[in-house]
Order: sequence, then structure tokens, then C-alpha cells
Amino acid sequence: MTDAPIRLGTRRSLLARTQSGHVADLIRPLGRQVELVEITSDGDRTQAAGTPLTGASSTGVFVSALRDALLAGEIDVAVHSLKDLPTYPTEGVALAAVPAREDPRDVVVARDGLTLAELPAGARVGTGSPRRAAQIRALGLGLDLVGVRGNVDTRIGKVRSGEYDAVVLARAGLARIDRLDEVSEVLDPLQVLPAPGQGALAVECRADDAALRAFLAELDDPFARAAVAAERAVLATLEGGCAAPIGSLAEVAEGEDGTELWVRAAVLSPDGSRAIRLSATGPVHDAAGVGTRLAEEMLAEGAAALGSDHDGDPDGDPNAEQKADPNKGDGPHPAAPELDKVHNA
Repeated sequence: MTDAPIRLGTRRSLLARTQSGHVADLIRPLGRQVELVEITSDGDRTQAAGTPLTGASSTGVFVSALRDALLAGEIDVAVHSLKDLPTYPTEGVALAAVPAREDPRDVVVARDGLTLAELPAGARVGTGSPRRAAQIRALGLGLDLVGVRGNVDTRIGKVRSGEYDAVVLARAGLARIDRLDEVSEVLDPLQVLPAPGQGALAVECRADDAALRAFLAELDDPFARAAVAAERAVLATLEGGCAAPIGSLAEVAEGEDGTELWVRAAVLSPDGSRAIRLSATGPVHDAAGVGTRLAEEMLAEGAAALGSDHDGDPDGDPNAEQKADPNKGDGPHPAAPELDKVHNA
């Protein structure tokens, strides 16, 4: 490894540049200079065009351009929102570090500072995530879930203009760009579980650059890495992809036998009427194993059937089922039947 500046690849959005700048600020005190290199991804182009993201094929659309630049030697390090990473490995690319994680919860930005429960039935709530839409429908509030894409300004602008009554976003993104004052409600994970890996950053480099990998390992937070490893193992086992109605959250906490990992996961039908929610505890050093076994139990309880419902929504429209059946969505859903277990994994 030389003393030349580290070329750190970033997408061009404000959030991506802010995240990459945060990693650069972590690197510089370790004695290396950093140069940010902007890369445009297919995800950025489709987002600018307003094209919906849906299905497992969309997983990684924000990632591939940065990885291509990394493997081509155009950059030395790539920074991603970890939730955007495909669950399968990419040859030649190493996950060198997972820095300390931001709060992974989802938040609401609503007109007049309202919460979801305070919005009237039929209020238009924007989200591009089937995971969020399904879990919010399961709350039985009778809200009209509407698809939305675009950057933070675009989404919040739809609320300020009166087009939508609220939008649902990741708290971490708003925190990183100093927009938390826009938030009217932070959603409890007991009601809305975040996406696997949400709030965490992934710092990647070429797998054969052993010196740089060892240097970047200084940025790694072992508890954050363990948590996201468990969550992504849940996702990989369920084969949901980033647009599937699957939520998962892992936390490291002190248990009766010392430090342990607690993992929660949910799989829902897109309309929120059916759900399987399970949780598990296990050793931190076996984070991926804990997540995998939890997901396997969910599959045994019928999770695959719930996930297959999403395949009937080719356009990623969270209201597709309601549009197909106009009698759906006229009022609150009944409470979603679900399973809730805590066990050792």
C-alpha cells in the first residue's frame, strides 16, 4: 500500500456523497488522504427517470457501477448503503468494514407534524418500499399507500405541496444530511421492522489488496457487522431481495449468559393481511447462523407462500392488490394473523 490518496467512489446524490464523506473523515485521522470520485449507477438513472424498483432483479442497482469501477482499478474503495448490497458475494470484492451504525428505524414526514395514527383514513402516504407498505397496512389504519421514488427533497416536497399527506423514509438518511427536524414520527420496530442492513454503511475494496483491507479494518464496528450479518442471512435464506416485504433487525445486548445477539424478522403478504413474525437469540460470533436458522423456521411456518404473493405485482405498485379488488382498502384491515416466537438459535 502506498501513501497516494485513496480514491473513494461515491454516487452523486447528496446522501451518497455525505455517506462517503463520513467514511473519508474516518480514514483521514488514520494517516491517509482521500479523494472522492463520483460514479453514476443504473439505480440513479432509473430514479431520475421515475422508473419503479421491484423484484429481486432490482437488488444491487445502486451498487454495480461502483463495483465495476472498483474492479477496473478506477477507484480503491467503494461506499454503499449496506441495505443496497446483494446478499450473494461478488468475486474480487471484499467487505472491508462496517462502521458504527446509524439508527436503523423508519420515520414519517407528515403534514402538520402528524403521526400515522393521527392521519385520517384514506390519507395518501408515499413509500417506494413494499416492506414498509405491507407493515403499515397491517396496522389497520386505512391509509392509501402510494408508490414514490426520488431523492429526499423530492419525496418531502410531495408532502409540502399537498400531493401526499406523508412519506416514510429511513431515519439514517435524514440524520446524515441533517434533516431530522422534518420528522413527525419515528416508527417502532415492533410495528415496522426496517430493511436488513438499514442504517449501516458498507466499505468495500478489492479482495486482493491485502494491505488496504487491513487498513480499512480499523473502521470496522464488530457489533454493527454482527447485526447486519444476521439480518442479511435472514434475507438471503428467504430469498426476498431488496423489494420484497421482509423486515429484519438485529441488536447486540447483554443477556443472562453475557453478550448475545437478538434478531427479529417479519414476512408479510403485500396487503399486510397475513404475517409471520419470529425472533431468536444466539451468540454474536455465529451471527449469520442465527439469522439463517431463524429464516429457516420462518420458511417452515409458511413464509415462502407469503413472499410469492409479491410476484404478482410486476410494477412494484404497493396498491396493486387493492386496485385489482376495489373492495379492498376501503377501511382498516383486520389484525394480521401472525406467529411471534422467541427462541435460541
